[in-house]
Formats: sequence, structure tokens, C-alpha cells
Amino acid sequence: MDKIRIRGGRPLQGEIEISGAKNASLPLMAAGLLTDERLVLTRVPVLADTQTMALLLEQHGIAVERPANDGHTLSLGGPITNTEAPYDIVSRMRASILVLGPLLARTREARVSLPGGCEIGARPVDLHLKGLEQMGATILLEGGYVNAKAPNGLQGATIVFPLPSVGATENLLMAATLANGRTVLANAAREPEIINLCDCLVAMGAQITGIGTDRLTIDGVASLHGATCAVIADRIETGTYACAAGITGGTLHLRGGRLDHLGALVSTLAEVGVEITATDTGITVQRRNGLHGVDAMTSPYPGFPTDMQAQYMVLMSVAEGASMITETIFENRFMHVPELNRMGARINVHGASAIVRGTPWLSGAPVMATDLRASVSLILAGLVARGETIVNDVHHLDRGFETVERKLAACGADIERMT
Repeated sequence: MDKIRIRGGRPLQGEIEISGAKNASLPLMAAGLLTDERLVLTRVPVLADTQTMALLLEQHGIAVERPANDGHTLSLGGPITNTEAPYDIVSRMRASILVLGPLLARTREARVSLPGGCEIGARPVDLHLKGLEQMGATILLEGGYVNAKAPNGLQGATIVFPLPSVGATENLLMAATLANGRTVLANAAREPEIINLCDCLVAMGAQITGIGTDRLTIDGVASLHGATCAVIADRIETGTYACAAGITGGTLHLRGGRLDHLGALVSTLAEVGVEITATDTGITVQRRNGLHGVDAMTSPYPGFPTDMQAQYMVLMSVAEGASMITETIFENRFMHVPELNRMGARINVHGASAIVRGTPWLSGAPVMATDLRASVSLILAGLVARGETIVNDVHHLDRGFETVERKLAACGADIERMT
């Protein structure tokens, strides 16, 4: 299995091209199930998760093609020939549940494996299922599968989420585009990735209002047509490299990065001493006057993103003073803490909070990646650590970060992937 070796101590300088967002690509790919016509997606990152979603769509009969001259463009199209999403594919990626709503809306039936557990904590799909039941679907859980039927088609409904769930918002949004009548999604998630999905669905002929707010109104239509849609820049990759600039004391231009998509991360990093400035082609990030400990608490967008918690913890590990990081989204997302402590970080976990006491330096060590965001946090730690760091089990990294070692090496990092 691949590992990544880093020799730390080099400030990053240069430009990094921000890839298309994984978390936007997956629901956009699932939207290909909503029409027989061709859906063309540009700026799709080449990742293990997008490849898994392509495999799942092919399982349903959708032809997935990449033009020979553009590996970041996907062309999706064709009739649905199979309504089952099998366990062996769904178990690789929890976002596979996003095919449930489109399949049910198009074919009036679907059999989708339950995703099961997740390293970072429970991620139940009950909000997806309850919402579809409110839209008239009959759902039976049997043998680890969701068996859903709507023989008369899905019906519009008013669905109030008890909490803003990104996955449930996306699933029910896609289902509602082909439902009979009007659907209202209240207390909906409003991440940039959901806006990206809404804009694409509108381009396909959907009727959606309230885009960008927590109240989406969808008037169902008889059918959707093909379109060409671009995947937005990955805000988590942008934030990760912003932390890398701060950690190493360098200056990075993040081409394609969107300041307006970073939410609370911008103001938090400014307090820490990391300045982010918008440019005509992206954003520039540089450290100002040292790093200072600042508390952070994860919350739904536009709050501090849970997907940035591990990277931010590395930044706090080398900041002056102490900070407290509180995780409110997932209950088991501190698995990177023991590995960071092996590198000399001083972090104590108390329930849902981690107390981080900054130290002048970290020390290189062999460490183990436990999940996607934890794996990149260990790479950030290696960039600032004295000596050599070996990050093992980096298959997690390949699920969500495109060629991270090449991008960092081009900006002066001493980093390489070893097979």
C-alpha cells in the first residue's frame, strides 16, 4: 500500500491549482440518473470516490465517458436498466446513497444497500428515508437494503429537517424535481455544493427557487433534459492549502479558490494570523506576525467546517498559546490526535473538545492515516516537522485530494509518494 514521505521545514511558495470539489461532483454525477439525455460535467476531479460513483452509475445502465483529451470531463447518459445499488459498491463510499432519490423519482422503485458504518462516526440515513416517505414512497428495510417503491410517483410535500443535512437535502432535492406538485425543503443545508447542484438541475429544466437559502421550493416537472455543468472549486482543498501556507510560513496563490465559499474559516484564520486575500484568479494566503491560538467550533455552513477540523488542529499545534477545538458534527473525528501527539503535538481530548497547547516544533515520525481529512492533516504536520515523516495507509487521501504530493512538491515541499 502506498505511503507518503515528507521532510519538513520548507516554507511553501508558489501557486496551486484548486481541483473541482469532490463533495459537489458526487451529487452532480447522481443527477445523471434524472434524464436519459446527456449530462456533461466539467472540472470533475480524478479521485477514488468519483471513480466509485462512475462504477455505480454504470451498474444502473448509465454510460460514463471521459473524453481522451480531458480527464476532468465526464459525459453521462443512457436509460436506467437496473435499479439496484449493490453492497459491494455502496460499502466503498457512503455518498452512494445519493442514487436513491433519483432512482425512485425516475423508475418509481429502487433497491439500495444501506451504507453501514463510518470511521468518523454514525452517519444515519433516516432523514433521507423519512423525507421520501413524506413524498409518498413505501420503504422497507430488509437484509441490509432499502427497498423503496412509489407506484404512483413521488408527491410534493413540505419537509422540515430537524437539522441541516447535506446528503438528505441533496437526495430529496433531486427526487423532488420529478415529483408531482410542489416540494418545500425547510431548514435545508446551504453549502456551496448544494447551490452547485441546484444550478445544474435548473440547467436541466428543474423549477427551483430559494437557491442559497435554507428554504428550497421545487415544483416538479415531467422530465429533465441534458445540460453542461461545471463543478465548483473544492473549498476544503482550498482551506487545507491555506492552512499549509500558515503552518510553513509561506505564501501560496490558490488558483480558482473562492473566498466567498470559505465561510467562517476566513475570519478564524485571520485571528490566527493567516491572511487570505481575493485576487482576479483565486486567493492568496500568507502568514502575518506569527500564529496565535484561537478556539473553533464546527457547525453547518457557513460555520467552521467539520472537514477542516483536523487541518486546523495541526495549525493550532504550532501556534502560540492554547486553543480549544469542539467537534459538533461527528462524534469520532479526533482519531488523528494520537498520531499528531506521536509527532510532538500537545493535544488532550475531553469529550467533544480537544485542548491544543502550541509547541515551537513537531518531530517527524511514522504515522497512520485513519480517514480522509486526518490523512491530509498528517501531511501538513509533516511539512512543518523536523526530520522525516512517513504517512502510511494513504488510500484515504486518494478519495478526496487530487495529486496532493505533486501540488506541494511544485511549491517547494520535500515530499514524495512511495509504493
